[in-house]
Amino acid sequence: MVPDLSPSFCARLREAFRTAGYQADDVVDLLGSEAHAALGRGEPEPARRASLDGGQLGTLVRLFLLGDAEPVADVRAALAPLSLDEAVAAELLAPAESADQLRAGLDVRPHGTDTESWWVIADLDADQRRGQVRADHVLGVGHASLSLARATARRPVDTLLDLGTGCGVQALHASGHARRITATDLAPRALALAAGTFRLNELDVELLAGPWFEPVAGRRFDQVVCNPPFVVGPPRVDFVYRDSGLAGDGASALVVNQLPGHLTEGGTGQLLASWLHVRGQDWADRVSGWLPGGDAVDAWFVQRDVADPALYVGTWLRDAGIDPRSPQGREQSSAWLDWFEANDVAGIGFGFVTLRPAPAGQGQVVCEDLRHAFDDPLGPESAAWLDRVDWLRRNGSADRLLAARLVVPPTVALEEIAEPGEDGWRTVVRRLHRGDGPGWQQELDELAAALLAGCRGAMPLADLLDLLAFGHGLPTDALVAAALPVVRDLVRYGMVVPAEWLPAGQASGVDTAGAR
Repeated sequence: MVPDLSPSFCARLREAFRTAGYQADDVVDLLGSEAHAALGRGEPEPARRASLDGGQLGTLVRLFLLGDAEPVADVRAALAPLSLDEAVAAELLAPAESADQLRAGLDVRPHGTDTESWWVIADLDADQRRGQVRADHVLGVGHASLSLARATARRPVDTLLDLGTGCGVQALHASGHARRITATDLAPRALALAAGTFRLNELDVELLAGPWFEPVAGRRFDQVVCNPPFVVGPPRVDFVYRDSGLAGDGASALVVNQLPGHLTEGGTGQLLASWLHVRGQDWADRVSGWLPGGDAVDAWFVQRDVADPALYVGTWLRDAGIDPRSPQGREQSSAWLDWFEANDVAGIGFGFVTLRPAPAGQGQVVCEDLRHAFDDPLGPESAAWLDRVDWLRRNGSADRLLAARLVVPPTVALEEIAEPGEDGWRTVVRRLHRGDGPGWQQELDELAAALLAGCRGAMPLADLLDLLAFGHGLPTDALVAAALPVVRDLVRYGMVVPAEWLPAGQASGVDTAGAR
């Protein structure tokens, strides 16, 4: 059985929410920043207290965000013009322990960005259900979905595919930059709740049922986003939101392998993925081996975390509402850990993958471990990374690169660390920092630092190298041969960019900071 969230039902629910002010900014205003932050940490009491004088909005906050049972009369007033009978029949509401109270039957919450506000319909999580989630549980707005949303490029596109849409979070975020959106899912319940999410937000999304890429066979899209059931382990399906039925990291491998074939020329794909760290095998070799053959794909694999198998199993059991200490939890933990041991699994990597079709034989594949903390979302950086790879493909030859005018962006700085010596301070480390994006760092020698100091867009790289060679008494050919690989790397990571990419006056040269 799936909820019947008809267009007329969603229209009346939307009217009720708007009348009560049940929207992201209004909820924050009601609760205050401290109580709202506490709620995000799983501490509901400050929000409960702040909502008590909130009228109908307070009722909806306690009902849907805190999981409280509320008086029937208050719920009726807060949801008008939607009738309570309709709401119970559609699973929006459920009976409480007391006959004169009702609880939420579904998780319906405001969700937004700085410029957009939506409502998302999903299933109640294990905490609100006070027990194990159902096998066809539809996950709501969580850390993984928010991470993917932040890691997705937002340049305008005509067509976008949200593969495995779940409750529809990625499609909502895509509505700001994609003209036409297609969303797929295997689970009937997920399709029903996603349909409700789209109707509630008055979005026109093409919804298709079926596994993986089957519903869109033969079609291509300008952008594909995917938050697949990426949990790794034995080939079984206990919960459809996390388990694919494929052994190990087979779900991530399948999507990485098949996604490029569904992209238009210049189209991009971005997904969350997990991969096994197998003893004796480099994780980068493993994930790059998933790509379709022919070296015709640009691929950027970003590893954000590596989990210990025991911690990983416990985390996912608790996520589904299973106590690892219970008989069921012990049985599943044992089977899961046995599988990891039998397959020499030392850890489980997690991160993001960006893909784009490339000319045959010219694809660039980079696997990076970015487990350090950084604040900037990866979405803009992923698009810029592809731009830089494309520029290098066209301009990376020696002749073209030497003719390029390059600049150091204003977000880049050079740190120098020195130690005292007999003749004064002696520099022991020169490190280039990007203050935006993933916060990349690159150590340089004295000559590279001097070269970058001249990268202000006024002179071609060849002229800068001639001057540097003359000033240091070095053979120009040898300096060019040594410099070009370094420059290519610096361009790839946005430490140096073509002058035409920056508005006039924004080149910084390189500032230095540190001990002297």
